[in-house]
Amino acid sequence: MTETLTALHPLDDAIRLEPTGPGAYRGATSPAYWNMAGPFGGTTAAVLMKAVLDHPERRGRPVAQTVNFCAAIAEGAFDVTVRLVRDGRSTQHWQVEMLQGGVVVTTASTVTGPDRETWNHAPGAPPSVPRAEQTPVLDTSGRAGWRGRYEFRYERGAPIPGAASAETPQPALSHNWIRDEPARPLDYVSLAAICDTFVVKILQVRGDIPPVATVSLSTYFMADEAALARQGARPVLGVSDARVFRHGFNDQSAEIWSDDGHLLAVSHQVVWFKS
Repeated sequence: MTETLTALHPLDDAIRLEPTGPGAYRGATSPAYWNMAGPFGGTTAAVLMKAVLDHPERRGRPVAQTVNFCAAIAEGAFDVTVRLVRDGRSTQHWQVEMLQGGVVVTTASTVTGPDRETWNHAPGAPPSVPRAEQTPVLDTSGRAGWRGRYEFRYERGAPIPGAASAETPQPALSHNWIRDEPARPLDYVSLAAICDTFVVKILQVRGDIPPVATVSLSTYFMADEAALARQGARPVLGVSDARVFRHGFNDQSAEIWSDDGHLLAVSHQVVWFKS
């Protein structure tokens, strides 16, 4: 590996894309962000986000992204295609596909738009929790793949195997500080990935992990570039919860807050589980 590649942050290495034609890119999965049976879904979302950000016709910043995980992603190379579906005055709408061997494995719908000065109102507020430096770091030693690529500091809801059971389920709410490991200044690709760093809620609620997979993940970006720059590489606060586990699916929602109390992103996903 060259010195240039060695100097890359692991996330930037994982989301590297080489143009192969108009709206077409080639990338590869990264062992640094491997999950149980494929790449960490957050990096997949980040790859598809980067493909839109790299497109020469893109205007404005990310506003929304919905990623649909259609099939298992195998280790190795993949292709990404980006198409501008609608170019409006206030928003652009993009369709993105990830393919392996010519077969679609993931799709995304992304909305971008320019920031405008408008009326502002922020009735939401983050929970009152100790600051990151006052919260112990979760020990992730010995955990392979993507879990070692983040620093987690749980104030409540730490996922502890065996701490709950199907007969005595525990609350799904969690509060935790999160940052890239090693530290990396926050941007839209890292924020897209961080929104998927919450451990599947069935572990927290039931105490075990059956076969599980995120089916669809939607993220709404409330922060502008200036807000991300102010946050820098400091930990962000994640608030996550679930409301129902039924028919082999459960919901999972999250909020990402800056350390000075500004809402950066919200996300919602539906998770399949085998029971």
